[in-house]
Amino acid sequence: MDIQKSLCDRRIIHSDPEIMSGMPVFVGTRVPLQTFFDYLEGEAGLAEFLEDFPHLQAQIFQVLEVIAKDMLDRERTAHAHAAG
Repeated sequence: MDIQKSLCDRRIIHSDPEIMSGMPVFVGTRVPLQTFFDYLEGEAGLAEFLEDFPHLQAQIFQVLEVIAKDMLDRERTAHAHAAG
C-alpha cells in the first residue's frame, strides 16, 4: 500500500489546495510531512523535531508505525517471490 495513502486514510496527514498549496501536512496543522523527513535527514533528527513540534508526537509515532509496517510487508513480499 502507498504510504501517503495510508497516512491519509488514518487521518494523520491530509492535502488541501487551500493549505500550503496542497502539500501533505499533519492534520490540524500547517506543518508539512516533508518537514519531518527534512529533520530526519539533517543533523537535527527526531529528538529536535519533537522538541520543536511537541504537539505532533502521537502523529509522528503513527507515521513511523506506518513506514515500518510498509517496510516489513515489502520484505515479506520479496522473500515470498524469492522462495517461490
